[in-house]
Amino acid sequence: MAVAIKKANVANESIAPQWHARAREIQKFGTVIEDLPHALGADVRADMVARLNQLLADSIVLRDMYKKHHWQVSGPTFYQLHLLFDKHFTEQVEIVDTIAERIQMLGGVSVAMGGDAAEMTRIARPPKGREEVPVQLSRLLEAHKYLIKSCLEISEAADKAGDQGTNDLVVSDVLRPNEMQSWFLSEHLVEMPLILSK
Repeated sequence: MAVAIKKANVANESIAPQWHARAREIQKFGTVIEDLPHALGADVRADMVARLNQLLADSIVLRDMYKKHHWQVSGPTFYQLHLLFDKHFTEQVEIVDTIAERIQMLGGVSVAMGGDAAEMTRIARPPKGREEVPVQLSRLLEAHKYLIKSCLEISEAADKAGDQGTNDLVVSDVLRPNEMQSWFLSEHLVEMPLILSK
């Protein structure tokens, strides 16, 4: 009986998960892989990666701001904005993923954690508490304006550097959706009565 227990313990040890792994980073943030089978040189890719990581950090913050406002919105337009904010959040999730994958494709390391994005972003941090709808909308519109401007700058730099992949990405996958979301938000700030008096 004792022998059977001993054999079972040995067997269990061999299949136990090895979950305490620690090692050095295999690539430092802010670097690009030098020898990559890519038409663009390492210097161009490094410049684009730095620009895209800033755009990514700002997009992560905007994405999370949409979820914050989705949870905290209130008032007569609650239903519409609750749904709109969540729709825009989902779209921003796709944008964030697209930017991060382009960074990796260029041989860089994409910013990934919320705390790191919060340190890097140039978008003003909202308070933890709940705000009125016009303030929520204004914050989102300011962030969109900033992202749109960043996209235009990156697009121009990418075009000059011959990086048509990044140029196409920031125009098609980031700029246009941000312009559309900005338009949808701004229409909520137009003063318009629901009923016209005769």
